[in-house]
Amino acid sequence: MSAQSLPDLPVTEVLPRLREALETQGKAVLVAPPGAGKTTLVPLALLDEAWSKGGRIVLLEPRRLAARAAARRMASLLGEEPGGAVGYAMRMERKVSARTRILVVTEGVMARMIIDDPGLEGVSAVIFDEAHERSLDGDFALALALDVKGALRPDLRLLVMSATLDGARVAELLDGAPVLESAGRSFPVEIRYAERAPDRAIEDAVAGAVRQLVADGASGVLAFLPGQREIARTQEALAGRLPVDVDLAPLHGGLDGKAQDAAIRPAPEGRRKVVLATAIAETSVTIDGVTAVVDSGLSRLPRYEPDTGLTRLETVRVSRASADQRAGRAGRTAPGLALRLWRKEQTAALPAFTPPEILEADLSGLVLDCAAFGVTEPQSLAFLDPPPQAALNEARVLLRTLGALDAAGRLTEDGAAMRRLALPVRLAHMVTVAARQGRALAAARLAVILSERGLGGNSVDLDERLSRFAAERGQRAQAARGLAERLAQAAGGGRQDAESAAGPLLLHAWPDRVAKARGEYGRFVLANGRGGQLDPAERLAREPFLVVADLQGRARNARIAAAAAVSEEDIVAGIGHRIENQVEMLFDREKGVVREREMRRIGAIILGERALPAPRGEAADRAILEAVRAHGLGILPWDREAEALRARLAFLSATKGPPWPDVEDEALMARLEEWLLPFLKGEAALSAISGRVPCEGLMALTPYDLQRRVDAEAPSHFTAPTGSRLPIRYEGGEAVLAVRVQELFGLTEHPTAGGVPLTLELLSPAHRPIQKTRDLPGFWRGSWADVRAEMRGRYPKHVWPEDPAAAAPTKRAKPRGR
Repeated sequence: MSAQSLPDLPVTEVLPRLREALETQGKAVLVAPPGAGKTTLVPLALLDEAWSKGGRIVLLEPRRLAARAAARRMASLLGEEPGGAVGYAMRMERKVSARTRILVVTEGVMARMIIDDPGLEGVSAVIFDEAHERSLDGDFALALALDVKGALRPDLRLLVMSATLDGARVAELLDGAPVLESAGRSFPVEIRYAERAPDRAIEDAVAGAVRQLVADGASGVLAFLPGQREIARTQEALAGRLPVDVDLAPLHGGLDGKAQDAAIRPAPEGRRKVVLATAIAETSVTIDGVTAVVDSGLSRLPRYEPDTGLTRLETVRVSRASADQRAGRAGRTAPGLALRLWRKEQTAALPAFTPPEILEADLSGLVLDCAAFGVTEPQSLAFLDPPPQAALNEARVLLRTLGALDAAGRLTEDGAAMRRLALPVRLAHMVTVAARQGRALAAARLAVILSERGLGGNSVDLDERLSRFAAERGQRAQAARGLAERLAQAAGGGRQDAESAAGPLLLHAWPDRVAKARGEYGRFVLANGRGGQLDPAERLAREPFLVVADLQGRARNARIAAAAAVSEEDIVAGIGHRIENQVEMLFDREKGVVREREMRRIGAIILGERALPAPRGEAADRAILEAVRAHGLGILPWDREAEALRARLAFLSATKGPPWPDVEDEALMARLEEWLLPFLKGEAALSAISGRVPCEGLMALTPYDLQRRVDAEAPSHFTAPTGSRLPIRYEGGEAVLAVRVQELFGLTEHPTAGGVPLTLELLSPAHRPIQKTRDLPGFWRGSWADVRAEMRGRYPKHVWPEDPAAAAPTKRAKPRGR
């Protein structure tokens, strides 16, 4: 098509500069808002370039809906249907011929094209459309294309197009590619705000807004909701409550191409349309006739959790860029209105952009594809945002576990077989294993319904969905069954048995998501440690074991969205190599004994257990140590002598330091093998441990030359001037002596223990505290006079001398008559 015959759209103005940039530099970045015409006009405008003659121009679109729409629009401008000069290729649909010069593909298809043919034979240019969506497949395809251009195809033209992308940043990635900007063609859009009450369901709020806009005369309304579930509920809320001239259409990725095309097709003359859409309608396609937009402000994004291996869909606030894109839909063909269901002030708090998928996604497919491309370190490729190292490490662990990579990170034979299937790696592994068992077709059908939303209905029970899928009519179901047959053949299974229970197949995709019933109906624990729950009314809620394919929510008991039943026999037969026989020591604190049990388990799930005889010998001693570690030193038989010795050693350690041993809890727990283990006798009961064991152990920690000095440095008793042998109480860094004050008469020096002054608790004749001191001579000279005055009146039968330092010590009262 010549430039003169192209429609006159805003992007037309930059086409001469774009041609020049691609001719001279071989790369460019085009930033153009929605409505500029970049998707359909740019590929057509490049067909007559000298460098494109004899080669194909490949246009990448982030979604199938956009790919089909772009191909049909370009083909119509040429007076053709898709499959001629303009064709398209996607996962379950392909219209391409030898005449095809412009090939529109989804991003995942492009990555596979490059890996399977690194030279991109017959391709003259690759155009990345809507690059601002930052999908994982799109970022990866661009990184691969840059690698191909740099190493094998310097003549390959690369063009990145976007509505909101940071052009300078992409230009830097493309080694200084020129950035061209085009004006858009849009009409004024009035932005209004209507905050949704916190207790009002999103579908009710959207339905109410739609009804109001329709009542106000809107000719076409596009409402954005986070997901299929909310779309279905909004449909129910609007059913029978719209004027008779209004058609209601859903638009999401779970619909077949025919239904999607119907949603974006203009309403018949004399009728109006309401479209309920997910983020699929934000960019890439124009829905003719839309003059009003309702924005829920929510979007549903995948979030990968490496610790559980689960990718969950999280409902989040939209970014400001997405909100602007949504509002712009109302002004594509006429002045419009965008109604946002939040406060105006909240817009500033929205994130600027949606996070790139590469920062949030499961990267196992990326790592597998990189290995097939000969790249063991994905970060060596030119990514706009490098993949996180933690996610790459997690992906490598999974791929090695599945046998797809060897220890060096290279693709194995099984890995190559998995890659040929163009499935998520877990599902690819399931199909390859099933092919060896004669169940390739059944596994392929299960993989297709798990990777294509809506096939076979939405039942939690995957066996039910498989059955419905086999009987479904309609173009999408037929295409999906055809895809399953091709997958089965690619796995080497041919047309094998299409009938097989889903559970045993799923074991090879998610062995870590085997789930065992616990407690009440519908509650399960997964092998990865997560909890899951089903509505108790579900048939699967009464099964003893499940394999969970989809788990949604962050709560301790997340909602099981897709699963299949398995038996314990299925588990043993399918993944018996993952079952561990684990011996566990259990300490019965009440009885003070160690018991042993053997458990058969997969991760957090215990399949069975049996009691074993009590351990003896070294095993028993080790078990006692583990019991002490688990329950603390207090379970040992500390008698008074052992407790007193520990207190004395603690005093010496605190006051004198090393080499006196630290006998605090933390230190003793760290050295159990040194002071406790040698004195155990091979019995698995605390009652068999002598009370002397702690004493012997503590002394074993004390250097030999210090053992004989314990009594001298930290004596257990003090001999008072009266001859009384009084116990010394050791408390950390203090040695405390409780003594009746009369027994210390005559002392002119303060008593010590190991050179450290004793803390004297001076007592009355009735053993009640009088005073505490660490300076007895000072006490005699100072506060004794006040103590004497008080004590004489209270205890007149006892001696209270004016000068106690010169008085004789006594344990008795005054003799009678004195």
